[in-house]
Amino acid sequence: MRYAVVLGEALIDLLDGECAGQPVYRQVIGGAPLNVAVGVARLGGAVEFAGTLGDDPLADRIRDFLRTAGVGDRAMVTVPAPTTLAVATFTGAEPDFRFYGDPPSYGLLEPASLDGKLVGDAAVLCCGSIALLCEPTLAAARQAWAGTGGLRVFDPNVRPRLLPDAASLAAYRQVVAGFAATADLVKLSAADAGVLYDGADPVTAAALLHDLGAGAVVVTRGADGALVSAGREVLTVAAPTVAAIDATGAGDSVMAALIAELLDTGLPADAAGWAARVGFALQVAGLVCESPGGAVSMPTRAAVAERFG
Repeated sequence: MRYAVVLGEALIDLLDGECAGQPVYRQVIGGAPLNVAVGVARLGGAVEFAGTLGDDPLADRIRDFLRTAGVGDRAMVTVPAPTTLAVATFTGAEPDFRFYGDPPSYGLLEPASLDGKLVGDAAVLCCGSIALLCEPTLAAARQAWAGTGGLRVFDPNVRPRLLPDAASLAAYRQVVAGFAATADLVKLSAADAGVLYDGADPVTAAALLHDLGAGAVVVTRGADGALVSAGREVLTVAAPTVAAIDATGAGDSVMAALIAELLDTGLPADAAGWAARVGFALQVAGLVCESPGGAVSMPTRAAVAERFG
């Protein structure tokens, strides 16, 4: 059976909101890679989540949620740490996250904890996001990246709060370069591109990633859809019109849909093939935006077909 391994963080998001006229923080299971893994499972793909979870009741809730969603637990590792909290406030198009927990429960994955055969036999390996800012998990991700026999997909998922100065940004840019050099797909947002590459637009960022060695590049642009670059051909894909109420996890759902399609039919032959898949992925993201919460709003293929035909 073809399956994917998604390596990265699982945590609890506290989303800024309102209830009965009072400001509240709504608790949501999250972490970009966790969202991706759940999205793949909901779309019918077999997937394992590789990462560290704490030893508290919040971590138990995450484990139960992943298993109920159909995500495999063979690469989950329990560590003696409280679950990291990510407090999100919304003041613009992108949420502002502040992270609480030291050490971060999601960043303690050691290379020795990885199941080499599980990673090596995966049809798709997905790495990226803030877990790579933690040295143990970065080393584990690099080991997995080098050892897999499957397709490699990467999402930097930049969080500026965790890159507070020029030195930390430069260091993460080098991390991104290392993974992009042999990636079959790099998916990032226009905001990610701007932070990583000094305000670069999506076309320029895609060209830079190709120069590093990336195969296909997909840059999401919110309501403006996405840019697809493959074989140096650049196409734009429109997003469907939706009644958006919460964009949490929308970008992650795009990656999830692309992984599910890679599991189903392998690499597209050209940019047009990628664009068709991105069109489907943007429909998935549109449904996510019409529901509150990230991982909990990941749709099934049947739900996407019912909504968009």
